[in-house]
Amino acid sequence: MGCLLVFFFLYIVIDIFSHLDEILKQQVNFSILLQYYLSFLPIIFVQVTPIACLLATLYTFGALNRNNEIIAMRASGLSIFQITKTVIIFGVIVSILVFWINDKFVPQSLSLTEKIKKQMETGAKKYKEKKDEILTNLSIYGLKNRLYVVNKFSLATNTMEGIVILEQDEHQNIIKKIMASKGVYRDGLWRFYQSVTYNFNETGQILDEPKYSEEEIMAIPETPHEFQSQRQQADFMTIAQLDEYLWKLSKSGATTVIRNLKVDLYQRFTTPLTAIIITLLGIPFSVKMKKRATALSSIGLSLMVGFLYYVLNAVGIALGKAGLLIPILSASLSHIVAFITALYLIDTLP
Repeated sequence: MGCLLVFFFLYIVIDIFSHLDEILKQQVNFSILLQYYLSFLPIIFVQVTPIACLLATLYTFGALNRNNEIIAMRASGLSIFQITKTVIIFGVIVSILVFWINDKFVPQSLSLTEKIKKQMETGAKKYKEKKDEILTNLSIYGLKNRLYVVNKFSLATNTMEGIVILEQDEHQNIIKKIMASKGVYRDGLWRFYQSVTYNFNETGQILDEPKYSEEEIMAIPETPHEFQSQRQQADFMTIAQLDEYLWKLSKSGATTVIRNLKVDLYQRFTTPLTAIIITLLGIPFSVKMKKRATALSSIGLSLMVGFLYYVLNAVGIALGKAGLLIPILSASLSHIVAFITALYLIDTLP
């Protein structure tokens, strides 16, 4: 707990000093600043908990080793797993807690901090949340294998401008293209104005003359609320929302988008495991520490192990989103390597 509180404090202090010039320039109110960092707490917790667990493990067993208590326990017949089982159980509990917070609170926290950050950047006096929020450059995959590209979307009036809809078959071939200058959602229906519809064959050739309509009711199942929610990034979605979005995209043919979202989804399940795996990885290092090991050596070793762990994780995610690894393997690559390494190092302990 002490390590976690120290990391919380350092994280907030470093972030404040890195944005101090901007805070002073915009004369950000203390209450806004307090609200920002309070909403940021779940994000900080998820990010620093694994390193805090690693540091606590290294320092605790390093101290025991320094006082020859590890040797005494080993001489009494206790195995390494028996000595460290309390720490392992604690790591499992922490991982479960991280999973819960990461799914239930972090997406909302990210959304809230993004909104407060915009308020801080534009200045508290100038900022005012507009009822008529305008979304620009929307690109959304919907049902019936459709890709929607919209220049402007007014949430207050449920109006879209500059609309292009591409409908694909199961082989990613475009079979229909709809262009319209304006679309209005009224009485549960979408009405498009000045629309042009093109139909294509499998080779991409236009089948017949384009159909022009001054006003046309379109059979589009997505509501304005769904357009608004689907524009969110994967970071702002819960596991259930991500899974539902993937289901909607499953037959759209958008292979790259689907692959990236699958990596993000599997990452939600594997990220919480970092706490327990990195704790296991710290056990052999802490037990091997010499008698003169100090708090500074614990910090240095934890930072090095944590850095290598996160680098491997970043490489795995990048390979998955590039299509070189299957999504589930890319999200769990660093965990698999670290877990096998930890078990090997523990097994080779004297």
